[in-house]
Amino acid sequence: MEIPGDPVRTTIVLVRKESFATIQLNRPESLNALNNQLMSELASCLEMLDGDSSVRCIVITGSEKSFAAGADIKEMADAGTIEMLNRDGFRFWERIRRIKKPIIAAVGGFALGGGCELAMTCDMVVASETAKFGQPEINLGVMPGAGGTQRLARTIGKYRAMEMVLTGQTIGAEEAYRRGLVNRLVPVELLLEEAENLAREIASRPPDAVRLAKESVLNSFELPLSEGLAVERKNFYMLFSGEDQKEGMKAFVEKRKPGWKDNQ
Repeated sequence: MEIPGDPVRTTIVLVRKESFATIQLNRPESLNALNNQLMSELASCLEMLDGDSSVRCIVITGSEKSFAAGADIKEMADAGTIEMLNRDGFRFWERIRRIKKPIIAAVGGFALGGGCELAMTCDMVVASETAKFGQPEINLGVMPGAGGTQRLARTIGKYRAMEMVLTGQTIGAEEAYRRGLVNRLVPVELLLEEAENLAREIASRPPDAVRLAKESVLNSFELPLSEGLAVERKNFYMLFSGEDQKEGMKAFVEKRKPGWKDNQ
């Protein structure tokens, strides 16, 4: 349920459940097209949850018909270069990219253009059998601008990404799963349940270790191997200053379940 005191939101719905939270994109009249208001509300909500110690994992979902069908074309159809630069719509994407807690995309139906980019900005993707992924911006005379060319190529490889980006071709859920764009593929009726079960599982792990492990994995895409290994080792050593490392290793030796600091 919404928490008293939370800001009023009109394009997303926030539901807190135990130690994780679910955000539902809520513009059904436009298949959850990502306009500036939605992106602003989403970024602000994620930042708020990132600073809430009671929340340890976040799920983003849409509707059964559409996770997000892309950017809101009506907002940019008549804009010029200087106007687009001044709007700086990509600032919302940068804010989302900086979230430290794990984010799971629960994708059903269309995840096209900005919707596909939003799913790829998340750390894991659970998809229903109806999910369709694509970067069809080429059909509008433009190209992906929120990470589509970069994250798609890093995920499914240069040649397949090049074909999708240059033709605007979409792929179904099974192909997305085979190519590594999706973690888990489930029937429509189990989509949110599966994503929330994964969130619940991650939330049961020691939060400091989860946060630093996420940072280390993400760095593998941005840093040379030697620098990525240096970050990994730094994060590994840092965890030895926390209570959870002591408890986890002690519980292992004593053959019992650990009681993490923030999960008690």
